Amino acid sequence: MLDIPRLQAWYGDKDAVYTYSKMTLQPLNWTATLQILKKRVSEFCQHDFNAMLANCYRDQRDSVSWHSDDEPELGFQPLIASLSFGCEREFHFKHKVSGESYKLPLQSGSLLVMSGDTQKNWQHAIHKTRIEKPMRINLTFRNIQ
Repeated sequence: MLDIPRLQAWYGDKDAVYTYSKMTLQPLNWTATLQILKKRVSEFCQHDFNAMLANCYRDQRDSVSWHSDDEPELGFQPLIASLSFGCEREFHFKHKVSGESYKLPLQSGSLLVMSGDTQKNWQHAIHKTRIEKPMRINLTFRNIQ
């Protein structure tokens, strides 16, 4: 077992169990605030979500390595809505075949929506940096099948 370089919590409907990176996450109950955010994000995306992964990047040393959200329980062509609060961090994309890459600064209040073949063709990451960064909270809304 290794510690992950960030804090995280899994929220969702009772049956929204999620397994990734050899971890199985049982959902915590939605809080009133999270239910409001889920409703607003669902309305904006015109998509129902039944779960949400909360990541807390405490400072510039916290990160998430290259990955795709392509676990079977997310279904074919999952729609994932990523809502950011706090410090701006760069969200990196890298194409799985060509290696083409992009970085997108996500400011507080940003909503990044990934859909279609995004998870099939691209990986994404938040890298560590030497530049001092205060806390960032990221909420990724998903639908567990």
